[in-house]
Amino acid sequence: MGQRLSGKRIVVTDAGDFMGPAVTDLFTEEGAEVIADRRDLRPLAAASELIAEAGHIDVLVANLSIPNPRALAHETTDAQWAEVFDRLVHPLHRLCRAVLPQMIERRGGKIIVVGSAAALRGTPRRSCYGAARGAQHAYVRSLGVEVAPHNVQVNATGQNFVENPTYFPPEVVGSPELQTRLLDVPAGRLSTGREAAAFLLFLASDESDFLCGQIFPYAGGWTA
Repeated sequence: MGQRLSGKRIVVTDAGDFMGPAVTDLFTEEGAEVIADRRDLRPLAAASELIAEAGHIDVLVANLSIPNPRALAHETTDAQWAEVFDRLVHPLHRLCRAVLPQMIERRGGKIIVVGSAAALRGTPRRSCYGAARGAQHAYVRSLGVEVAPHNVQVNATGQNFVENPTYFPPEVVGSPELQTRLLDVPAGRLSTGREAAAFLLFLASDESDFLCGQIFPYAGGWTA
């Protein structure tokens, strides 16, 4: 057990989904006080209420997820489109808007967005989801350079093929369909959740202080 996050207070959103469980477990082992939040962040005041309740926050892990909507673009309804952006994009801005004042005042803090490689490579039936994940990445690039002079680092991952309860649960991991999909992954396998959490740990630690506004592919070479 290490202590790379000793004394850090860290908020993880959607803590029961996507990378939430793996991040919560590893970050706690590394000495952090983890606030593992599971509330619905779609209501307008939800993000600001979470930040206010948490108080001092050294690291915000914006782990936002939605079951992957598969639909052809010309069949995607306005309601489907709005739901994806309401879950993945709008809460991200509200969370950052709420937490940044304290980080800027202290001249220290990190925001990590757990994103998707769906924004880095075109895939059929993913136009809505890819657009929302792409919006997250664009937001991170701009916000990252905006707050870097305040010693606040904002970065994101673009991940795929990682074991997690939302996109790659056990029933998917053992399916023939996934084995076929893995033929397109140079690494030839899934990442474990713990492996992916270890990369997020690096982004949460002091070792990443020189990284600002970056999107890091994490997909076993799928986006190369």
